[in-house]
Amino acid sequence: MSTRPTGRRTRAALALTALLGSAALAGLPATTAAAADGPLTVQYRTGSGGATADQSEPWLKVRNTGAGTVQLSQVKIRYYFKADAPDATYRFACSWAVRGCSAITGTFGTLAHPTATADRYLEIGFTPSAGSLAPGADSGDMQLRFHRTNWQTLAQSDDYSFNGAQTSYADWNKVTARLAGATVWGTAPEGDDSPGPTDPPGGGQALFDDFDYTSHTDPAISAHGWSVRANSGGPGVPGATWDPSKVTFSASGGNSVMNLETSTAGTGASTTHTEILTKSMKFRNGTYAARVRFSDTPKYGPDGDRIVQAFFTINDLKAPMADDYAEYDFEYLPNGGWGEPANILYTTSWETFNPDPWQAVNQHSESRQSFAGWHDLVVTIDDSAITYYIDGQRFGTHGAAYLPERPMSINFNQWLIDLQGQTSTAPRAYDQQVDYVLHVKDQVLTPAQVSAKINAYRAAGTSFVDEVPAP
Repeated sequence: MSTRPTGRRTRAALALTALLGSAALAGLPATTAAAADGPLTVQYRTGSGGATADQSEPWLKVRNTGAGTVQLSQVKIRYYFKADAPDATYRFACSWAVRGCSAITGTFGTLAHPTATADRYLEIGFTPSAGSLAPGADSGDMQLRFHRTNWQTLAQSDDYSFNGAQTSYADWNKVTARLAGATVWGTAPEGDDSPGPTDPPGGGQALFDDFDYTSHTDPAISAHGWSVRANSGGPGVPGATWDPSKVTFSASGGNSVMNLETSTAGTGASTTHTEILTKSMKFRNGTYAARVRFSDTPKYGPDGDRIVQAFFTINDLKAPMADDYAEYDFEYLPNGGWGEPANILYTTSWETFNPDPWQAVNQHSESRQSFAGWHDLVVTIDDSAITYYIDGQRFGTHGAAYLPERPMSINFNQWLIDLQGQTSTAPRAYDQQVDYVLHVKDQVLTPAQVSAKINAYRAAGTSFVDEVPAP
């Protein structure tokens, strides 16, 4: 879409492939069932009816059988099962849902008093974006699934909530529903007195930083594992410098905010870029999240520069087309670039590239609109896919071919692609701001779970934690 750019890192607009997420699956009709005495019923069918399977597929609907409106964010559904081994761990996924997979959460819990058919449960919840159920309405199809973390075959014929013969929706009282904490539907296995879900064993170590620093020279920045870039080189305008003094910190809205300023007066020598990155490449699978403020216009001077504002993870390219390279980007171009005439936001998953002659293997999703302002950015990486979210909504899912083979660093930067978008020699500067960053190792969190984790850190007065072990 454009000529080959210069610099070490080249960007998503030059992707060889642009494959978006898979098409939605068609919903299945519910069977007619008599209304229960309580305000909710749960209908169930299985999407995988074998005694053993690679993954269990409990597909569910929630129906409001009461007289008043029900907020789905107040509803919890539990599906009970027997773990395949005492140390087995599981991962939840949503294949498709009428109300959107981003509105559905899934967390595993352990029963305090196990039975012969249940010692774990999958608890399904809803974010506020799921909306409400009017009397007589249902949630629509929720095509859910879970699998062992190591993808070993699981047995489901001995699971309390499983019914391999139920291949069309019907009321199912071996799945429970709770409304505002009270059980209103279904019968739990004996001994289900667990107060709530707990994280499965394994993974879960977190990096959280609220960027509560005084300046780029604050010794805590380095002590917390960050490097503010000062070395020369790409990407971007030849001859530009990376100025650590332009990474600053201030209070905003009760939180500390990091600001990256990039400026130019129309020449390479007058151009300053900014970047901050972790010194260690120790981050791989799990959840990455940041709250970032993108800017469409400079804070002073003429507009039009082809600027890139980015949050990404990356490791080093050891050789052209090396297959253990990895990079996962959110990149906002407020004034276009790489052949784009105006605003565009890319998310890109990289397998590898060759800088000269240019060749790239990656997958990207894009949206051509303004993203000026604050946005919650989340990318999750597990053993099957990379999924990007913006403000709680799924933005794109990229395939297993682009999964990382080695750990990566976490980076924020702002830089100019070139000086062709605005040729004026008048000084101008652009700001990109960052509120926080979070990584949770080896656990896929929903955007709602990310928000809850951030709120918990801040409620506890925690401005920094790093539990992620070195590789």
